[in-house]
Amino acid sequence: MLGSLFLAGIVVFFLLGTPLFLLLGAATMYCLHFLEGSPLAAIIGDVYQLVSNPVLVAIPLFTFAGYILAESGMPRRLVTFNRALCGWIPGSLTWVTLISCALFTAFTGASGVTIVALGGLLLPALLRDGYSDRFSVGMVTSSGSIGLLFPPSIPVILYGVVAGLGIETIFLAGIAPGVLIIGSLALYGMFVATREHVPRQPFSMKNLVAASRATAWELPLPVIILGGIYGGIATVTEVAALTVAYAFLVEVLIYRDISLSKLVNICMESGKMVGAILLILGMALSFAKFVILYDIPDLVVEFMSGVIQEQLGFLNPKIAFLMLLNILLLVVGCFLDIFSAIMVVVPLILPIAAEFGVHPLHLAIIFLVNLEIGYCTPPIGLNLFIASFRFRRSMVTLYKATLPFLLIRLAILLVITYVEPLSLLFAR
Repeated sequence: MLGSLFLAGIVVFFLLGTPLFLLLGAATMYCLHFLEGSPLAAIIGDVYQLVSNPVLVAIPLFTFAGYILAESGMPRRLVTFNRALCGWIPGSLTWVTLISCALFTAFTGASGVTIVALGGLLLPALLRDGYSDRFSVGMVTSSGSIGLLFPPSIPVILYGVVAGLGIETIFLAGIAPGVLIIGSLALYGMFVATREHVPRQPFSMKNLVAASRATAWELPLPVIILGGIYGGIATVTEVAALTVAYAFLVEVLIYRDISLSKLVNICMESGKMVGAILLILGMALSFAKFVILYDIPDLVVEFMSGVIQEQLGFLNPKIAFLMLLNILLLVVGCFLDIFSAIMVVVPLILPIAAEFGVHPLHLAIIFLVNLEIGYCTPPIGLNLFIASFRFRRSMVTLYKATLPFLLIRLAILLVITYVEPLSLLFAR
């Protein structure tokens, strides 16, 4: 009786919008106490196991660095540099939008930050160049979630920790799919620019040199991160610490975009985000152990195998599983942010995917690309709400504006899903 009331209470608090880490904690307590009969103190051991993982130190460090860059003048300087570099290409500003957003999202790890930080710069620029309002809003909103496959993306680090995969290897696996996504959207931007006769900006070495000088201290950041991770010079955690030190040196001491008082506020805001991630991860770890203990993945495999044989028997089991997986993850992406989804869903689908012969790295890329798309999937994709507030457009307007970009990304998702070598091109 008491257990039923406890379970009903969890459902009620879920409907009331209670934070996810509290719901996961309550669900874990229910499973441990009422189903397994274990002491609740077992959770403490799982949390200790979590915080003793040295790779996790990289998450707060990269998050703090991303918040420093977001609050500095880097977004404006980055857009100016990309405009000077790519302005001569047909549809150049769409390239600028995609590249700037991808780089910024890779650093901040949260697409909402990208829309807020870059949207006010890129949307007016697209409109001034002659792009339609619908295309411009759709481009900026959709670009806010690309870049999560590239270093030093926090979701990739978190996925590696949860799935037990090498973080550097996941980054390598994401190179080809990430470039394919950006390239496909850029080609669409070129098509629209040509159709609407958007003028090109003549290349100017003078402007490029001036923009390079303005952002000279920030341009080495990607080199530092990529060189450190893949050059064997430092670990991911050491690179994260170096990134924070470099961001502090550049934005606080050299450019002086951030005062010390503002830096304290940035530290507090990034700390809130990291705290939420770690709380969810700690609770999810205990819950995942319970799920595995009771062979729930095996039950799901058995259920899915039956569905595939009865309803999708004309398809190869692996192909049918991947199709169902994409549908599931797109739905999950609408309701959960990427951090929560990684910690809740990944432990469940890893053993199931293994049963159907899906390579772990391929599964990682499929998962992350689906969650990227989920940010912009109607009716409740997170980016749609943020863009609606940021650009003062109705949700219906956002649905229409992002639809072409959504269809392109869904098509690329199918390519990534069913062409496994694409994810394994640079990583094995």
